[in-house]
Amino acid sequence: MAESFFRDMNTLDQQISLTPEERGWFSRNAPPIPSPPCAVPAHYLSLIKDPDDPNDPVRRQCIPTDREYTALPQELEDPLGEDSCSASRRLLHRYPDRALFLTTDQCWMYCRHCFRRRFTARGHQRATVNEIKVAADYLNMHPEVRELLVSGGDPLTADDAYLDQMLRIFRGVRPSLVIRICTRAPVVYPSRITEKLCGMLGKYHPLYVVTQFNHPHECSESSMSVTSELIDRGIPVCNQSVLLRGINDHEQILGELFRLLTAARITPYYLFQGDLARGTSHFRVPLQKGIALVRKLTHEISGLSMPTFAVDLPGGGGKIRLLEQQPEVKTPGKWGYRSRTGILYWYPLEP
Repeated sequence: MAESFFRDMNTLDQQISLTPEERGWFSRNAPPIPSPPCAVPAHYLSLIKDPDDPNDPVRRQCIPTDREYTALPQELEDPLGEDSCSASRRLLHRYPDRALFLTTDQCWMYCRHCFRRRFTARGHQRATVNEIKVAADYLNMHPEVRELLVSGGDPLTADDAYLDQMLRIFRGVRPSLVIRICTRAPVVYPSRITEKLCGMLGKYHPLYVVTQFNHPHECSESSMSVTSELIDRGIPVCNQSVLLRGINDHEQILGELFRLLTAARITPYYLFQGDLARGTSHFRVPLQKGIALVRKLTHEISGLSMPTFAVDLPGGGGKIRLLEQQPEVKTPGKWGYRSRTGILYWYPLEP
């Protein structure tokens, strides 16, 4: 499973032609706002088609630029308002029937559009056994929670023994709990998906793997092979893509991606409008453009291949389906959507 990683300007510069904007990220001694570290697995770096193209869709997801040091007034450190729904240090409970466990702050690759940058790679490390047990006790006392999302960071950065223990604790208190493993490993570090891991995960049905393919170039032979291994073991694989400006914001690109996933037995589950995370404005597609793009896409691909287009309302409003729910208030610069709890939340029309 061992694979080299590219983490600094000198080693990356030997593989691709770094731009001044990319070099600018590495050269900042005191960045004005926090930015996730750079860590690119060799597999993912190999998916860059042209080392001289700064707009390569794979490159833009993994190589930082100094644009990440620009924060807009509407951007938030905690764009989903997760801190307000913490049931414990590691467990978030926003929706009545599901909760999210923050296993670790570590990732195989730090996506440059990451919305959880206030937590990722910020020294939190792996959850302790006690933290896992505290979360399990909460789940035991809250039977209305039917699903647990195991996320982070990327939980598959932990070893098999740790994961086995964690899942055994959760399954021990809630035998019928649906567990989702949220990971980008199949995309960025497919060698992590071993036969041993698949066998271990297969002990904890009902269990799903939720991953993130954002562009057809990420659908490598290795990635498709390991997802097939999971599916063949009875572990369904779903995909949550993010709509990213200059990367996949075209109906032909998204259509190809979703068709490839469907053919590989991966369910296109969600397509997300970008969150208002600080330093990510260069990735966000204007809201009106995104809605028009996805509406057009619904007429071009089958329902089997069409994910739900959604946004997490800024500040803690939760998910809404953008093609199904109309804004309640429209102003020249932002639209207001009503959350499931009846509160009005605003999303800007421009990045």
